[in-house]
Amino acid sequence: MNKSVTSTARLLGAGLRALLVLTVICGVLYPLAVTGAAQGLFGDQADGSETTDANGRVVGSSLIGQRYDLPATGGGQAPAPDLRWFQPRPSDGLGSNSVNTRYALIVSGATNKAGDDADLVEAVTAAKAAVVADNSTATREVDPADVPADAVTSSGSGLDPHISPAYADLQVHRVAERNRLDVPRVERLVKEHTEGRTLGFLGEPRVNVLELNTALKALTDR
Repeated sequence: MNKSVTSTARLLGAGLRALLVLTVICGVLYPLAVTGAAQGLFGDQADGSETTDANGRVVGSSLIGQRYDLPATGGGQAPAPDLRWFQPRPSDGLGSNSVNTRYALIVSGATNKAGDDADLVEAVTAAKAAVVADNSTATREVDPADVPADAVTSSGSGLDPHISPAYADLQVHRVAERNRLDVPRVERLVKEHTEGRTLGFLGEPRVNVLELNTALKALTDR
């Protein structure tokens, strides 16, 4: 009997020691090592790829697209885009979340509709007409044939922070007019924020809308 109790106590002691050692290694040392390596090698990415304005205030993440709308009006109507700013891709996706209603978060996801879906065709047609109307100015009429695909369709995630240089260029005259800036200055701003292909051959050239609008705000605040 005493031998059995002693053996059981020894096994329990060994198990507790193993639990303590593994807790320290896996629950303390490993997370600290990974966090330290991430902060040391990829500090910006580890902190969420935050974008700051000229005053050092965090205005968002360069990895997550966001909208630039006027304040919502009554009657349940969707807020209209604030045309002083460059507009991102549509963020149709799966709509807003229904769990945490405190924040109107956009749920990541695509529409998953076929190219010939009647609702999708209607939405794209309406979006194209809106892009033409919004970006036509007194000195420049937008040709519907010049509207790129990313101006009227959402990305696979619905949260793409980038637009094509073609869509950014299409918005230049409108942004310049609304902010009382010279068109060449806004064109230069777009060029300065156009990223090339990753490693020179992956993906397509792109413009981060948040970073572009942050630079635009700094320009108009002067």
